[in-house]
Amino acid sequence: MLTAIFQGILLSAGLILPLGVQNVFVFNQGVTQPRLAKALPVVLTASLCDTALITLAILGISVVIVTIPAIKLVLFILGILFLIYMGIVTWTSKPATMSSNEKALSPKKQIAFAASVSLLNPHAILDTIGVIGTSSIHYVGSEKWVFAIACILVSWIWFFALAVVGRQVGKLDKSNTFMMVLNKVSAFIMWVTAALLLKQLF
Repeated sequence: MLTAIFQGILLSAGLILPLGVQNVFVFNQGVTQPRLAKALPVVLTASLCDTALITLAILGISVVIVTIPAIKLVLFILGILFLIYMGIVTWTSKPATMSSNEKALSPKKQIAFAASVSLLNPHAILDTIGVIGTSSIHYVGSEKWVFAIACILVSWIWFFALAVVGRQVGKLDKSNTFMMVLNKVSAFIMWVTAALLLKQLF
């Protein structure tokens, strides 16, 4: 049982810690939102999407989805187009001033973008299936679900922590200099990810 917990924590942390589109977006919202509570939609959406992907991977359903060439192709194309679009929006966006938060994304947009960067990212889906889904095969019964819960908890804690750190940075960054640099870095990461996906298609 303890082995399942530790492996779940280590595998999930290994997948979620690298700087990717999803992490950057959650952190970005922590910085731009006027209060931490306003960033909760992005935290909850990203966490729920990861929970769904992990559950599907462990149940084995997602393996069937990505082994169908047509579905995999559509997933890659949608992911590439979305990342290019989000990169343009992020690169051109101007950070809001501390007294004016009209640039902060609304809850609906946070949910839509967070779901998109989570579910339209083929790398995230394939990593979840390849690493977590495959590793879960070694466990049965209660151990399998303990493993799943450990993986899921890491996601929830990580996304909440990202938003909290982002909010603290937002408070300190009175001139919005950091936010402007972060926007450029975020856009660059999105475009590089899109380019890597495009390369895989060909």
